[in-house]
Amino acid sequence: MFSKDIGIDLGTANILIYVKGRGIVLNEPSVIAIDTTTNIPLAVGEEARRMVGRTPGNIVAIRPLRDGVIADFEITEMMLKHFINKINVKGFMAKPRILICTPTNITSVEKKAIREAAEKSGGKQVYLEEEPKVAAVGAGMDIFQPSGNMVIDIGGGTTDIAVLSMGDIVTAESIKMAGDKFDQEILNFIKRQYKLLIGERTAEQIKMNIGTVFKGSRTEEIAIRGRDMVSGLPHTLTVHSDEIHDALIDSVMVIVRAAKNVLEKTPPELSADIIDRGVIITGGGALLHGIDQLLAQELKVPVVVAEDPMTCVAEGTGIMLQHLDKLPKRKAN
Repeated sequence: MFSKDIGIDLGTANILIYVKGRGIVLNEPSVIAIDTTTNIPLAVGEEARRMVGRTPGNIVAIRPLRDGVIADFEITEMMLKHFINKINVKGFMAKPRILICTPTNITSVEKKAIREAAEKSGGKQVYLEEEPKVAAVGAGMDIFQPSGNMVIDIGGGTTDIAVLSMGDIVTAESIKMAGDKFDQEILNFIKRQYKLLIGERTAEQIKMNIGTVFKGSRTEEIAIRGRDMVSGLPHTLTVHSDEIHDALIDSVMVIVRAAKNVLEKTPPELSADIIDRGVIITGGGALLHGIDQLLAQELKVPVVVAEDPMTCVAEGTGIMLQHLDKLPKRKAN
């Protein structure tokens, strides 16, 4: 009869939806496959992801979110509508209230686009909250005390780094360096080194299965298939963890430098708290092998990967939904 409050982690790579009282009810890739001749969506989520790089000319598999923000408004709205209908939260007379997460440094225009997409997808009231804050709450940090907490949220399109105290962000930085960029670096490395063309999905599999960013911490190999750029024929070769380390290290050091910048701008009392409490890494990028060791070595503070980094933001929206009435309805400027 009545609609339910929902929290959405609107990620570049995945969309997670939390329904108050039910927990996380949806976790699907942010991909939609569209027939370009009719402009009708053919598949959304996991089904569409399987089509990436494998579709005929008239079908395109699109990721409408880039770098944590909406790149294609119409298609994002289509995708959100599909997911909200799928989880069946609309009441007989009412629409759900939606809490949606955004990167820290997006513009008011980008905020407005996210708000409008959520409203057109069936939201009654839309609340926006900054992603690192929600991720910290979902990772189990008590950010409402007068003490410093640091979170590094490595998603698909952006990495958000923030120091939090008293329930709000003290210093933060958001950079467009995250999981998608890591895949691209691997793809480019294989192309440069072996003259072999591989797809994004193969690059992601390499990253997950043998990739590391801490030299010598992983010694594994994987056989990969692609198209030889010289002969134009399919070809198989073997790559090693050390090579993937070399492909990824420059990109990961961008995140390290951003984390150092945030620490340099942090008040000394809060810095002292971070030495005691350490840094928590959340988001899918936290699963990249060796990233916690590298950050601990570079930042000189303890670094811990959250228990379930992929779902921290969604779990955080669930906790925030309990206090939705106290949150400001942040209207776009």
